[in-house]
Amino acid sequence: MVRDVEDVVQESYVRLWKARAANPIESAKAFLFQVARRLALDILRRDRASPIKGITDLAARYVLDGKPSAAEIACSREEVELLAQALHALPPRCREIVVLRKFKCVPQKEIARQLGISEQTVQGQVFRGVKRMTEFLRHRGVRCHIDHETG
Repeated sequence: MVRDVEDVVQESYVRLWKARAANPIESAKAFLFQVARRLALDILRRDRASPIKGITDLAARYVLDGKPSAAEIACSREEVELLAQALHALPPRCREIVVLRKFKCVPQKEIARQLGISEQTVQGQVFRGVKRMTEFLRHRGVRCHIDHETG
C-alpha cells in the first residue's frame, strides 16, 4: 500500500506541473488535492476490480514448480526402459522370482510355496537377479542403489 501512496503523490506532482505549464492554476494546493484524490480513487477501483495483487519485488518471490522438467521425464522414461530390458535379460525363472519379490512384494515364504522351491532358493535367485540387473544398468551408465537383500 505504501508504494501506491508514493505513486499517487508522484503522479499528482507530475500532473500539477503539466497543468501549470499549460495554464495558470488559481490554487495549486486545491488542484493538487483534487488530483491526488482522483488518483487514489482510481487505485482503489483498480484493486477492487482485479483479484490479482501486483508484485513489486520479483526477486523476493520464490516460485517452485513441483512438476518434473521435460529432461527429467525423458531420463526417467529411459531409466524405466533400461530397467525393463535388465529384467527381460534375466533367465525366465529368475525373472519370475524377482518380479514376485521385488515388484509385487510377495513374501519369500509365499513365493517358495507357490513355486514349490525352498526359501533359500528364492533368496538366492533374488540376490543373483538383482545383482545382474544392477550390473546391466551400470554398464549402460545408470547409477543404481538397489537393495540386494530379499527383505
